[in-house]
Amino acid sequence: MKALLDRARSFKRHVDFESGEYRKLAEGQNPEVLFITCSDSRVIPALITGARPGEIFELRNAGNIVPPHSTYGAASGEAATIEYALEVLGVQHLVVCGHSHCGAMGALKSGDDLSALPGVDAWLQLARPELAPVLTEASDNPSTLPEVVQRNVVNQLAVLRSYPGVRQRLETGRLSLHGWYYEIDTGRVSELDADDRFRVHAS
Repeated sequence: MKALLDRARSFKRHVDFESGEYRKLAEGQNPEVLFITCSDSRVIPALITGARPGEIFELRNAGNIVPPHSTYGAASGEAATIEYALEVLGVQHLVVCGHSHCGAMGALKSGDDLSALPGVDAWLQLARPELAPVLTEASDNPSTLPEVVQRNVVNQLAVLRSYPGVRQRLETGRLSLHGWYYEIDTGRVSELDADDRFRVHAS
């Protein structure tokens, strides 16, 4: 903790807060992207994308899960963040980014006993039904963790499409949805294509 605090205290010395960039940030934010990803400490959206302050609006939780629209009116950080990103910030892109070595998806894949973590268990139940096809372990062809994670990304994009605000913007061409898969150990980012397959595009 001390190292973090020391770096926080010295942050001001390493950044030119007198520049026009930071003065403009103080006036408001205008991100083009809502980036939905996992809370995992190894996944850092700004580091992965090279985004500057003000360029991406972030929503992070265990397993990058989007609650069903039926719960949209309930008080939740996810509902508030999606609503604000669409209605106030007017983001033009929504990215759902899953990642390798995901503990949340790993727990679902392994069928871990989460009775000691009732909050985590209840949260992951939101993703479990639609993941059933890849969680059912066929003895001759079990799903890999990357396959589970990638299927979850596809499923969460489908949940987003059920939100009226998202659907309306998609229909009028004001919004695009993107699925990403990030590999922690290689830094490789794969993007979901029109065939629901993740592909690495040459830079």
